[in-house]
Amino acid sequence: MATSSATNNEPVSGASAARVDMKFEVIVIPVADVDRSKAFYTKLGWRLDADFPFDNGFRVVQFTPPGSGCSVQFGTKITTAAPGSAQGLYLIVSQVEAARKELVARGVEVSEVFHTLKPGAQFRPESNGRVSGPDPGHRSYSSFATFSDPDGNTWLFQEITTRLPGRGLSNLDVSALTELLIETEQHHGEYEPTAPKHHWSGWYAAYIVARQDGKTPEEAAKLGKLHIEGAHGCGGSGEDRESHYERIRPGR
Repeated sequence: MATSSATNNEPVSGASAARVDMKFEVIVIPVADVDRSKAFYTKLGWRLDADFPFDNGFRVVQFTPPGSGCSVQFGTKITTAAPGSAQGLYLIVSQVEAARKELVARGVEVSEVFHTLKPGAQFRPESNGRVSGPDPGHRSYSSFATFSDPDGNTWLFQEITTRLPGRGLSNLDVSALTELLIETEQHHGEYEPTAPKHHWSGWYAAYIVARQDGKTPEEAAKLGKLHIEGAHGCGGSGEDRESHYERIRPGR
């Protein structure tokens, strides 16, 4: 029976070329003792999302780190990988020293904070490329700390406060989100005098999503405008638009 290849060299065009979001949501780690691992990740303070055992011996446990969009799963009959073989799993934090201090207070053994002199030294504990203490300038991507679960699966804290261009936003804690909202308000204020009547929340949502996708403030503002004017249209008189759309700004 003839089969068709799953790949081809045909260019993708038209409606089929629209990007489909693919959100990396779960990583599976191999463990030897599920209950021991569950106790460890509970001690970390991570959210327990699921613990589902089945009659055939399959069991899946899922935890999510605070503020993370990605979760971790382990269990029985879930992977053939050797326990402890998951290495260098990144946990991005805005303050690596504070993150380390929190886990130490929970009774978890964590390495000292370090920065590297050689590429890849963060993955090699035996390397002479590690230097004690955070990066002197606290540059993003440059400060680390590591810890392991009972099986030896290793986790790597990496401090990031500003991502490289095009990589979106991260660490949206209260302070970072406040700054983003101030930025959003400023750009919306520049758009508002010439905008059709609209609810501010639509423009804000389009702008913030664009910034999280790695767009610059200027690109995000253009997408906010396209969202409003594409959704509502700009045809008709100003009076027509006035009758259909009520502009509501924060604080009113």
